[in-house]
Amino acid sequence: MPLDNIFTISTDEEFNAMALKTFETQFHENLVYQEFCRHLGKNVTSVKSIRDIPFLPIEFFKSKKVICGSFTPQVTFTSSGTTGSEVSRHYVKNLELYEQSYLSAFKQFYGDIEDYCVLALLPSYLEREGSSLIYMANDLINQSRHPESGFYLDDIDRLQKTLVELDNANTKILLLGVSFALLDMAERFQLKLKNTVIMETGGMKGRKKELIREELHQLLKKGFGVPTIHSEYGMTELLSQAYSQGNGRFYAPKWMKVLTRETEDPLTLQNAGKTGGVNIIDLANRHSCSFIATQDLGKVHADGSFEILGRFDHSDIRGCNLMVL
Repeated sequence: MPLDNIFTISTDEEFNAMALKTFETQFHENLVYQEFCRHLGKNVTSVKSIRDIPFLPIEFFKSKKVICGSFTPQVTFTSSGTTGSEVSRHYVKNLELYEQSYLSAFKQFYGDIEDYCVLALLPSYLEREGSSLIYMANDLINQSRHPESGFYLDDIDRLQKTLVELDNANTKILLLGVSFALLDMAERFQLKLKNTVIMETGGMKGRKKELIREELHQLLKKGFGVPTIHSEYGMTELLSQAYSQGNGRFYAPKWMKVLTRETEDPLTLQNAGKTGGVNIIDLANRHSCSFIATQDLGKVHADGSFEILGRFDHSDIRGCNLMVL
């Protein structure tokens, strides 16, 4: 199976074979990743299963150019950051790969995008350049072909009016929003929506008091009058997303897998059911690095679904001396 055929993966065996093939390619083509692997005494010969594959700490996207080979990127996605802080940079060689990833994943979990009116409430992302989420949301809006699909920056009065009119007309709606903006809306209006998927993308980041997920979702369910709140899990350094359709359990598309590592030993992977650092295999990251150790804490369940339980602070990250080149 060629590397470009990741979207046809249907079994764990196919995923594992593709992951090993991707590791071999990226070990040879990505010099930052190769140096990291060599630092850990790992190479193509010593990696025989996906549990042997080293996961590159996500911080490297802030300090290094994490790419395979040499190319002029079609776009560079950047993370949000406080003034003066380093941001992650993801150099994307092929935007078509990113588009195919999020459109295929959306179809897997939600059906055809053309069946939805897409309303986006993403003010903090629209205020800066280089957001992969804005790129995806804009394309979903265009692909939906619905005349009312669009971005609503700070005009929640107009959004509320549009939302109620469309919902009452039995239109299928996807309301994609950053957490603090959805919460503002939920606190201001008392809605009873019947045909709307409310999908939060995370992101309180100092705008409001941090809430645990259950508390946030309870407030959103009450304000929008819906039985469940959906969530999207993605990041600048990935080209794939996982989705939760309620209860905080995320499911990844077939070309993405989440594992957890020991908090005291970042090079050791855990079995399902234990809380640890979140490692991600994203095979859509063909031209950067597909094997990433994030700063999130999570738990993977036996069926492959996962929960995000929080984040490491710097004092919690053990073994950093092994991770810095």
